[in-house]
Amino acid sequence: MTDPDGLILDEIVLGELRQRQFEVLLFEEPVSFRYAYESRCRTYWDDGKSSPCLVVVVSREGGLETEDLPYDVTQCARPLPLGLKAIFPTLSRTVVAALGSEHWDRLYRAVESEHPGAMGNGATKDFVLRHVFGIATELVREPHQLLRALLSVHHGGQPLPTTLAKRLVRALQREGHFGDWPLEAIVPDREAFFAFLQERWRRFLDHASDQDHASDQDRASDRQPGTLAAPSPDDAKLAYPGPAELPFNHADVRVYIDNLFLEGCLRPVAHRAADSFAGTWIATGVQSPDDSTDAQRLRLDRLVEAVAKAVPAPDARYGEWQRFARRWAEATALDMGKPKAARSVESAPSLAALRPRVDAAFAKWLGKRYAGLANLPPAPPVMLHHIPRLLAQHVDDASDNKAALLVVDGLSMDQWVAVREELTQLRPAGYRFREEAVFAWIPTLTSVSRQAAFAGTSPLCFPDSIHSTSREPKLWQRFWADRGLADDAVIYQKKLGDGSLDAVADLVSGPRVRVAGLVVDTVDKMMHGMVLGTRGMHGQLRQWARGPYLTALLDLLLDNGFRVWLTSDHGNVEATGCGRPTGERVADMRGKRAHVYSSAVLRRRAADEFPDARRWPPTGLPSDYFPLLAPGRSAFIAQDERIVGHGGASLEEVIVPLVRIDRRTDEGGVGPRTSLDLAPSLANLEP
Repeated sequence: MTDPDGLILDEIVLGELRQRQFEVLLFEEPVSFRYAYESRCRTYWDDGKSSPCLVVVVSREGGLETEDLPYDVTQCARPLPLGLKAIFPTLSRTVVAALGSEHWDRLYRAVESEHPGAMGNGATKDFVLRHVFGIATELVREPHQLLRALLSVHHGGQPLPTTLAKRLVRALQREGHFGDWPLEAIVPDREAFFAFLQERWRRFLDHASDQDHASDQDRASDRQPGTLAAPSPDDAKLAYPGPAELPFNHADVRVYIDNLFLEGCLRPVAHRAADSFAGTWIATGVQSPDDSTDAQRLRLDRLVEAVAKAVPAPDARYGEWQRFARRWAEATALDMGKPKAARSVESAPSLAALRPRVDAAFAKWLGKRYAGLANLPPAPPVMLHHIPRLLAQHVDDASDNKAALLVVDGLSMDQWVAVREELTQLRPAGYRFREEAVFAWIPTLTSVSRQAAFAGTSPLCFPDSIHSTSREPKLWQRFWADRGLADDAVIYQKKLGDGSLDAVADLVSGPRVRVAGLVVDTVDKMMHGMVLGTRGMHGQLRQWARGPYLTALLDLLLDNGFRVWLTSDHGNVEATGCGRPTGERVADMRGKRAHVYSSAVLRRRAADEFPDARRWPPTGLPSDYFPLLAPGRSAFIAQDERIVGHGGASLEEVIVPLVRIDRRTDEGGVGPRTSLDLAPSLANLEP
């Protein structure tokens, strides 16, 4: 099947095809395709079994066409072309293709309802903006209308495609109502937009407190809700140009603001008049100078309430679970970051009580949707093995571009939130974080998931090293060699996290180096030695993040011209022992949360002792790789023993952070630092 627009690769379509017993294979390069074809399709046919196999030819990468398929495949295949033009005949194909499959259903319903005639690129963009994103550019004339439009886009986690963002910027500039706004920055860039809001939030607090306490109440009351204050003498201190104050108190804007603070998109600001905002909608975004326990309790209570309402349904798209995981991480980090004596009696049980519901919903969703994630297009990345493609795109964009993949082994989403908070306190104006999330491979074992992140392929393609990480450097080199980079342009280094950075500095400063793969194993070491549970993990992790090593490593990479992507191979959970399988010695791998067997028979014998254990299907795994996952949040260790471990399929283990880290500049952008700035960080690296 020729499918240049990736219609078959929509996760809902993939799920339906799998339910109908179709096997979907992507032809992106001959070697991995041949291996998957032989192991997943040919064996069925040779044994006389009827297992339909659907071959998808993706011609968007590498210019592949049907003629590039192996001869023996084409001889037994029936060609079937598929494309967007047949589904949206009146719309511009290039615009619809840029939109992304998650929006096509809504667009199709709009076309069915509105019956538009044939439209060119410009008219299609306007139609999509109006009917998919709810933005009618001719009606956006006031600041609160623009903020409402951008909040609906950026808070939803589905930013405008570049072509639509440019169209919206031009339309707004043409109307002439927002001439001083940094539209080119805040319309397409989620992080820039929230940074724009963040630095004006303090101005709003100052103005709101002045209105409450100034003696000239009559003058203050003359201003209508939603109007802007006159420019302040301090405007030059703003990193982003534009109005000094924004209409946060307008009803169309205010409805979003508390959620932005709850979810970590905006950060509460310490303010002298914090007590005067207690009990108002503003309170979520304010903390008293002494960081009162009441403010933390309020935020946690409201965040848990919001999370409870947002648990995705079994048929949800993967993006809903990614967004939910970020909310869940914010709630967990907030709860773990509070001193035990200051924990909210009301909120802590609520978070714990919600966990079984989240686990059950996520487990059900995994069974229905997870198997199709590996076949989704790699841009944007959905799974760990997609990430090298993201780096390759950056490296290909310019001959001097460099990319670094920093894998913090074992770092969960909530632990990343803790690290981010510490880095932000250490360097308030130092880094910009562009946060996303990806799915780890199940079982969430280092030899499976981390190896896939460096190989750029599913574990099915490295069966010989599936039980160790010894071939990671070679797999990393091979991925880049296939894309034309010489061996001396690619480096790999592991066992980082403490000590000296001299060896890393020598590697990354090489004149021909363009790609770096680095493994920080400090978190994984903490985890396997942890006796104080998840709370103890957070405490140790924050202490490490406050130290000099991580900031020095980031500065080293950024100063050498690398764009840095930080991720993790898996997360971790606190688990209780449920006992060990009697025949656990026959397992090829004996993790705390997962055992792996070489045959279904051996796994079944072990599973008989643990009826609630999950027999994970070997989708995307070698044919002789049969994982058995410990039930719920338990582990295959002595009864009632407690650990922090990984290997299972909980939300915290499976959805991990993917963060692009850039240097922040005074103009709100990113840029290099001088080498002198790095010296204090490197001075104290020796243990």
